[in-house]
Amino acid sequence: MKLKQDWLEQRAQITLPSCAFIAGQFVNTTQTYKVSNPATAEFLVDMSACDANDVEQAVQHARKTFSSGVWSRLAPRERKQILKKLAELIRENAEELALLETLNVGKPIQDSLHVDIPGAASCFEWYAESIDKIYDEIAPTSADQLAMVSREPIGVVAAVVPWNFPLDLASWKLAPALATGNCVVLKPAEQSPFTALKLAELAKQAGIPDGVLQVVTGLGHITGQALGRHPDVDCLVFTGSTETAKKFLAYSAESNMKPVWPETGGKSANIIFADADLDKAVDKAIFGAFYNQGEVCSANSRILLEKSISQQFVEKFIAKAKTVKIGDPLDPNTTMGCLIDRQHADNVRAAIDQAKAQGAQSHIIPLNLDAALDPATYVAPTILTGVNPEFKIFHDEVFGPVVSITTFETQEEAIELANHSIYGLAASIWTKDIQKAILLSKQLLVGTVSINTVDALDVSTPFGGYKQSGYGRDLSLHAIDKFTQLKTTWIQL
Repeated sequence: MKLKQDWLEQRAQITLPSCAFIAGQFVNTTQTYKVSNPATAEFLVDMSACDANDVEQAVQHARKTFSSGVWSRLAPRERKQILKKLAELIRENAEELALLETLNVGKPIQDSLHVDIPGAASCFEWYAESIDKIYDEIAPTSADQLAMVSREPIGVVAAVVPWNFPLDLASWKLAPALATGNCVVLKPAEQSPFTALKLAELAKQAGIPDGVLQVVTGLGHITGQALGRHPDVDCLVFTGSTETAKKFLAYSAESNMKPVWPETGGKSANIIFADADLDKAVDKAIFGAFYNQGEVCSANSRILLEKSISQQFVEKFIAKAKTVKIGDPLDPNTTMGCLIDRQHADNVRAAIDQAKAQGAQSHIIPLNLDAALDPATYVAPTILTGVNPEFKIFHDEVFGPVVSITTFETQEEAIELANHSIYGLAASIWTKDIQKAILLSKQLLVGTVSINTVDALDVSTPFGGYKQSGYGRDLSLHAIDKFTQLKTTWIQL
């Protein structure tokens, strides 16, 4: 295992990307913005800030490339081999990609190296393998007619992705979009452009033609809005806040009615019954609440406890939370890093203070940070007990290492509490009674129900939500539906 000093030495040797990637080239733009390391407040680069003109160039290059057929009409097996090569290159460059990810967002280097980057590579590989295994259809018509139903790539796709899992979530959009023959203009979050730009470099190296994958860096209200309003973007996929998703829906209505596929906020419930394996439930609840600093849309940030086990669970949970190692993201022993920036950390602290003012009892794990770290971006793991549905913390997505605990007495009350949310991304149920678990899972208004685990996920299963968690579905073969359109060709024999 590499030590912290090893990572610091590698950091000194790499050149950080600072330019957008358009038409197969890294290009400077007129405007720039500053990118900093949130863990230390160290200035990193002046990053290209694409404006509407830069977005116009990227979209037009994508349109020209798509129409040329150099990728969209390439034999499926050839696209497959190129995307498999890209997956290989991601693995070969895993250490650099992990370092870039951690510098951008402050997550532990071990998570970047062993979870995020391998996950992205596996996603590209999985969709590459799917390319030559999806067939078109022949409809059941009468003998003197032939009706063929075929899938065609939708065209130019805009992909707008967040900062909490920059490369991994980008791969969820890019892999199926590219596998089906589309050209993609990727806009990473302004805080986390590094791995997107490195990916574009690797994509070119793998053999993806210029203009097929482009990266426009910049601010959401300028670069993202330009993509959302652009009349020559055929489809927009988005992961981020519910508020921003609604803006993209409005941009679509104001421009060309492009389909918008949002995957947005969450306030997932972790329902724990008295007959659960309590120790396993505690271990997984720690993961569900605090993994990735709680900056997870499907984080199990609401724990619903059967009243008879509440005191025992809370004691075990607090004791387990004290084992979380908070510190320098480049230290391999760190299991929790910092939040994305000072403003977000302030918002999380404000939500905690508001919950306490409403009557919640707080249990905060003490911080003991190195002097080189920026304390303004670190928030201690916080457990709030005595929370009821009238508290804002019960409803609002905090997106930080904060978990609220609420008790229930009946199954009906547990389901009512779990569904008492504008969101519906995920939920967990803990019980040894599998019949009870399955029956209750049918009543939960969420996209994924994890039974006796939390946040279950695999590239082979769809991920997405109900209600204001959005209706987009990432992962699995279902994701391909977003990036293709169906054509019927009818022949009278």
